Amino acid sequence: MAPRSSTPADARGPRRRTALTVLVWLWVGLPLAYGLYELIDKATQLFTN
Repeated sequence: MAPRSSTPADARGPRRRTALTVLVWLWVGLPLAYGLYELIDKATQLFTN
């Protein structure tokens, strides 16, 4: 039988969840920001020329 850890698994949960949340927001947010940038760039080209 494996020895039990002295710290509970929940002790590092909030930090781990925060890191995961940041990574997920970056995973979604960076392409979204790039897409919005491209959209605005193309729309300004379309309506100014």
